[in-house]
Amino acid sequence: MRAALLQMTSSDQPEENLQTVLEMIRAAVAGGAHYVLTPEVTNCLSGSRTHQRDVLRTQDEDVTLPALCEAAAQHGIWLTIGSLGLKTTDPDGRFANRQFLISPAGEIVDHYDKIHMFDVNVSPEETYRESDGYRPGTRAVVADAGFARIGMTICYDVRFPYLHRALAHGGAQILTAPAAFSHVTGAAHWHALLQARAIETGCFVLAPAQTGHHATSRGPRRRTFGHSLAIAPWGEILLDAGVEPGVSFVDLDMEKVEEARRRVPSLTHDREFDGP
Repeated sequence: MRAALLQMTSSDQPEENLQTVLEMIRAAVAGGAHYVLTPEVTNCLSGSRTHQRDVLRTQDEDVTLPALCEAAAQHGIWLTIGSLGLKTTDPDGRFANRQFLISPAGEIVDHYDKIHMFDVNVSPEETYRESDGYRPGTRAVVADAGFARIGMTICYDVRFPYLHRALAHGGAQILTAPAAFSHVTGAAHWHALLQARAIETGCFVLAPAQTGHHATSRGPRRRTFGHSLAIAPWGEILLDAGVEPGVSFVDLDMEKVEEARRRVPSLTHDREFDGP
């Protein structure tokens, strides 16, 4: 199975980003990909809640989702939409950060709402309160893509090993980790975290990322780390896309999952314990 990771520099304009991702999907298919993954907040990367309220839509009204479903059907590919920012009916008005798995028939197989919110003080100049605008999900998801079972995560989820272990115990062979990772924390932790999640679970980890300085019409300008990664179940880095936007390819040998788990069967060694 050839997979393509799309590395994007999304703006805060959904229609503009949609045209970019459609062009990248065409390039991915031309390169032989049968499974394509986009990064977190493919449709709109913005630090302005006011702007997000103006341009984001509910899932039923969103323009990006049906267009990407149509593209998956047109090209006959599996597609992970890393996430879309979507309005919800929550009384507090918060959005969903929602990932989708789309079948080659263009149908939504399953979706996942990001569980862990990025509420951090990286530095006095760089603070985030994701939970102010997005409400956390409550459901872990493993979806069947035919060629593999896919456990869904998004960005900050990577810092929570218990989620990934639960997904592996639930049958996941591939873990998706689409991201819009901070440039500062990415340089310090991105590679190590993703390799650890692969090694601990014996899964492939596929992490398409946002990269660079993001154009904005309102609010602070974001900078993301890039370096979309594909990690093998034994922990090897199979692909590092660097910092430029583009399409990168990786060939997945699913037998490597069982091979890694035979060599170190740690998923069978969980034990109950007392304390602390």
